[in-house]
Amino acid sequence: MAAINRDPTTAPHGARNDALLAVAALVLAVFLGTITDAGRRPDAVGWALLVGAHVPLLWRRRRPLLVFVAVVALVLPYHGLDNNHTAPVPASFIALYTVTVTQRALRTILVAGSGLFLSTTAMLTINGGKEAVELLRIYGWVFAVIFVGIDVRFYRQYIAAVFERAERAERTREEEARRRVAEERLRIARDLHDLLAHSITLIGVQTSVAAHVLNADPERLDRATLAKALDDIAETCRTARGELRTTLEVLREPGPDARGPLPGLDGLPDLVEAARLAGAKVEQTVRVHQAPPAVGAAAYRIVQEALTNAVRHAGPEPAVRIDLHERDGALHLAVTDDGAGPTPGKAPGFGLVGMRERARSVGGTLDAGPRAPGGFHVTAVLPLGGAT
Repeated sequence: MAAINRDPTTAPHGARNDALLAVAALVLAVFLGTITDAGRRPDAVGWALLVGAHVPLLWRRRRPLLVFVAVVALVLPYHGLDNNHTAPVPASFIALYTVTVTQRALRTILVAGSGLFLSTTAMLTINGGKEAVELLRIYGWVFAVIFVGIDVRFYRQYIAAVFERAERAERTREEEARRRVAEERLRIARDLHDLLAHSITLIGVQTSVAAHVLNADPERLDRATLAKALDDIAETCRTARGELRTTLEVLREPGPDARGPLPGLDGLPDLVEAARLAGAKVEQTVRVHQAPPAVGAAAYRIVQEALTNAVRHAGPEPAVRIDLHERDGALHLAVTDDGAGPTPGKAPGFGLVGMRERARSVGGTLDAGPRAPGGFHVTAVLPLGGAT
């Protein structure tokens, strides 16, 4: 089955196998020429033609058509000299089978038909109608070889198509795996950016509060305020450490459930409380009954980044308003502040880019920019039905 399945032109050890096949066919031809039809045993010229007809078989895989033509060219005068007609049959069938297996069906039929026409014409011209009838009988076997060769060729094409589909499916799986890895890396990068930017910003603001308390009036040190600022810093560090551990577990445990629960809308109160501790005056309105995990995670990260930017850029004690509501099958999100916004001329970071990518990851859109009356606004529309 392995010999039938593989393409003869690419099979290993082809030259060696063809040499062995030619020798075996020649031994069989000598045996048939010696023991069958003793009255037509080949003479010296006949033996030379018979041996010569087996030599082209050495190149049957590389030049099947030329080999077939060479075999026919040597076998025709062999039959014309009225030598044993059975002896060259194996070599002729081998050459014909090779052409049938390696060439298109139409070309094979044309080549076989031409060979039949030439052989029949030669026999009619040289030996009369009796030998021509015998030749036609032999050509029944010729057509059987042709049909077997065509069938094997189609079977090999089918096997090759199966392997090609399997390889294409494997390549598709590999490409899908690489795409998923790239998406996962991007998700981790976004999570780390959102987490670290938010936490570090809050720690910086709380540290500034502690430093202000220490420097404002050393004689009347407000120990309670200082202790509260330091406690807030410690709590922010603990929260950031926990979220960082959850995010990095993806890298340590590459399983389908290694992600852990995604942050969602139920985490918004913690974000609001952290922003208030940093000095922002935050008001929130949430009118969303339920959101898919991916949409909830995207909304959480967008609000987190928007609050981080407000605390960082809006100035002292900014007024921030968060509004989330469901309308027309989508979650509408808005975060606005009344601060001064980013410093003009300063190189932008990756916060806005990350928020837009968050929105696009669930099929939504996001818009961010300065407000006309002053401040900054972030609005997003996240579809609820198409998210998974």
